[in-house]
Amino acid sequence: MARTPWSRNDPPFADRRDAGQQLGAAIAKLGLANPVVLGLPRGGVPVAAEVATRLGAPLDVILVRKLGLPDWPEVAMGAIGEGGVRVVDEQLIARARVSPAQLAAVEQREQRTLQLRAALLRTNRLPPDLAGRTALIVDDGIATGTTASAACRVARNFGAERVIVAAPVGGPDARQQVHAADAVLCLIQPPDFSAVAPYYADFRQTEDDEVVALLEHGRKGTSS
Repeated sequence: MARTPWSRNDPPFADRRDAGQQLGAAIAKLGLANPVVLGLPRGGVPVAAEVATRLGAPLDVILVRKLGLPDWPEVAMGAIGEGGVRVVDEQLIARARVSPAQLAAVEQREQRTLQLRAALLRTNRLPPDLAGRTALIVDDGIATGTTASAACRVARNFGAERVIVAAPVGGPDARQQVHAADAVLCLIQPPDFSAVAPYYADFRQTEDDEVVALLEHGRKGTSS
């Protein structure tokens, strides 16, 4: 799924919608059987919505939360997901000298956020039934692979027969970073990749109301 070279002054993606359209066009060529598109809130959902539209597939979410280092929250030392899924980077935790109490405090905070996000995005709906389906997990980029790894485990718990992680951009080692996936697909994998944002002209934060609206639209579009 490689793309032609780009310029730092001319990012390959205008915004998440554009990235989703490009990603969806590439994935459509793969002929995936019976996929369910699952966005990772919040930033992955606008991308996933475009992919789902292109594939004519159901759109839903998998709820995961990054566990950021206490003194550097942008760096993931692990992730949690719905259904009790938990992934931690023991080596990073040891190198950063994160105490068990610090880790527990971060987990408790993110667990509360996960519960609030579930109440907002799931309302009274059950998690997606993935039995016998291909779970296509979509994010706006793969930085460390930690949240995507947690999402893969959630999808397996939901019964997915096959789990694929897809993103517009990721590091050259994205496949090695994401665990429990059958395949990892990125449109571009720059050798000097360090963060997702530089590859988007518009990378403003996705708000909850946008995610809710996209999910409602996606569900109506596949309900019959």
